Amino acid sequence: MTITLITGANKGLGFESARRLLALGHDVWIGARDAGRGRTAAAELGARFVPLDVTDDASVDSAAATLRAEAGRVDVLINNAGVGGGGSPADQLTAAEVQRVFEANVFGPVRVIHAFLPLLLAAQAPSVINVSSGLGSFHEMTRSEWAPFGSVAYSSSKAALTMATVQYARAIPAVRFNAVDPGFTATDLNRHTGTQTVEEGTDAIVRLATGGAGAATGTFTDRTGPVPW
Repeated sequence: MTITLITGANKGLGFESARRLLALGHDVWIGARDAGRGRTAAAELGARFVPLDVTDDASVDSAAATLRAEAGRVDVLINNAGVGGGGSPADQLTAAEVQRVFEANVFGPVRVIHAFLPLLLAAQAPSVINVSSGLGSFHEMTRSEWAPFGSVAYSSSKAALTMATVQYARAIPAVRFNAVDPGFTATDLNRHTGTQTVEEGTDAIVRLATGGAGAATGTFTDRTGPVPW
């Protein structure tokens, strides 16, 4: 059975990814910083819960220890947890505001990958899926209609996450690392103004999570295919 850990999975894209992968036979662990919401989501889905705040070293290390003891490995790690914000006008933006966004969107996935890498390497065909965004694509932010929706903090954090994904894929070939753009999906992050359903927003995640040993690595895709960088 495929053992899958999803961070930030008590709602939105993480919750829907968990629901779909459970239906496909995965043994899904839901990571969430709010224990009450995480346990409720896990119970509703029939998943397992582990407390996990991606911005806290001790929390991430504790989650890794729990899965090491109870599962022994992780086949698929989905770094879904992230924040919006950082939307102040550029001439008013502070370093502290940018740091808060990067702490969750960049340092969080790096922290989780570092802690869970031994468990990934214990799997036969390990995969890491980082949930990035088209708002971090240079192409989308300079040549498409989405350009006005970018922001200094959020867009740069997602660009950094996508590049980190590529570099991990190059440096650790034993693990497949890929980034996905869920698209403009209706979630709390955009106050449910998105035009896609959460099922559509998780298509790329599920495709990569079920791709097996022959799947690609070092890619950035959405539900329709490659995302221009």
